[in-house]
Amino acid sequence: MDYLGINIGCVTGSLRDGKFPEKDCLLPLLSKVLGYLIVALSTTVKLPQILKILKHRSASGISATTFELEVVAATIGLGYSIQKGIPFSAYGEVFFILIQGLILVAITYYYSQPVGTATWIRALLYCAIAPTILAGQINPVLFETIYACQHITFLSARIPQIWKNFKNKSTGQLSFLTCLMSFGGAMVRVFTSIQEKAPTNVVMGSTMGALMNGIVLSQMILYRKPEDKKEKKDE
Repeated sequence: MDYLGINIGCVTGSLRDGKFPEKDCLLPLLSKVLGYLIVALSTTVKLPQILKILKHRSASGISATTFELEVVAATIGLGYSIQKGIPFSAYGEVFFILIQGLILVAITYYYSQPVGTATWIRALLYCAIAPTILAGQINPVLFETIYACQHITFLSARIPQIWKNFKNKSTGQLSFLTCLMSFGGAMVRVFTSIQEKAPTNVVMGSTMGALMNGIVLSQMILYRKPEDKKEKKDE
């Protein structure tokens, strides 16, 4: 009995017999359910950050480079997952994170005027190359190499923000809720990636994501000002 790739037959059969489902039956089910839960939550994971920037009409304390590199990493990850035929429950959130990431880049540019020529060149290069990556029209060996570099890209995306937080002893307009959801989702994704027998590259990426998001989250707690408490409730 399958629903969205979730086999609930073994669970219902065990419960019908008055037995607790075995691990080999329960873990794959848990992985699928958590996977789809992450996908569902990812539709709004960056919404608090988007709304906070729009509310304050400011991108102060936020590294535009971080958002740019996150978009690049998400584009590579989405294209790779589609090409590899990985179950949607194991990568679906990347699609929604990519869409929201593009919105974040746009509004960060808008509230970080003036935008330099180099920034526009990066944006045009992305628009030219992204469709090829998403369509998987790349040599498989080259794609593996690019995906391996995605981990470096993601690491590079977080370092500017981590350094900026450390230097300013403040996290500026970063949203605590978005950081918390990103960290929690990354932790769960490590489990689902292992359970779904995803490629080692995917598991490594999930682990690195959890680590980097954890560092940013810890900075938000460490550098949080008392007056931010009320604001957090409003997010």
